[in-house]
Amino acid sequence: MKEIIDRAKALARPYRITDGKDFKLAKIDPEEIGEFKEDDKAEAKVALSETTKVLTDLQGKLYAQNQWGVLLIFQAMDAAGKDSAIKHVMSGINPQGCQVYSFKQPSEEDLDHDYMWRCMKVLPERGRIGIFNRSYYEEALVVRVHPDLLEKQNLPPELEPKDIWSERFDDIGRIERYLSRNGYLIRKFFLHVSKKEQKKRFLARIDDPAKNWKFSAADVKERSHWDEYMSAYEDMVQRTATSYAPWYVVPADHKWFTRLVVASALIDALSSLKLAYPELEPEQQAALLQARQALIEE
Repeated sequence: MKEIIDRAKALARPYRITDGKDFKLAKIDPEEIGEFKEDDKAEAKVALSETTKVLTDLQGKLYAQNQWGVLLIFQAMDAAGKDSAIKHVMSGINPQGCQVYSFKQPSEEDLDHDYMWRCMKVLPERGRIGIFNRSYYEEALVVRVHPDLLEKQNLPPELEPKDIWSERFDDIGRIERYLSRNGYLIRKFFLHVSKKEQKKRFLARIDDPAKNWKFSAADVKERSHWDEYMSAYEDMVQRTATSYAPWYVVPADHKWFTRLVVASALIDALSSLKLAYPELEPEQQAALLQARQALIEE
């Protein structure tokens, strides 16, 4: 197991951002596959299988220890592979210890609360892994690219500063700091897909009847704002990458590599928590032996 954990740490660390001050999105190639080669895809799948087995063990200890809550946040452009990454990486996790929430367009009830409300009310309990498929970061991404959406939030005019995005990043950072001080391990993933690859995946969704349901004409419309989104994502990482809530900017043109990096990052994170199954007190051990003897003598 140690060998797999060490390998996972080495694979994930290059994509981990803990200080975004000098981060430039252009330095991350969406087509990158690390030290792998194109024909190493099968080898990577084997590595992912080994990794998910270790995750199963770590998640079992996390659940039994019941001290830490784990929050995983996924952000990306459409068709970057968020759903498939979550599906494959978490394939060996006990469903009782994992919860996934997908945040789409806010409801009327959501808009009648602060923008963090719908996310904060579904934070994972201690011992569980919570996954946010999109999150409160949408408020400084989609809303930033489409500022008219701010009007629907019914904010008092005097609370709409010129640099509202900077204020939101500041608030988000403070909340993540608060959560980290209260037993939450936070890891954030931006799956960085290229515009070329997104186009390829959109066409696949259109041409395959089994995937038609995944496609929306609005997805193509959003492509016209590509540069604006890239600028917003870069600013997001620059403003909110910290040691206690780091971003992983993961190349996403090759899904098999994306999944392996995400799984590796999660192993790196969980293995840092010193997880272990609870040890019984002497009187509890004695009671256990008595129970065992009673069962044998039945």
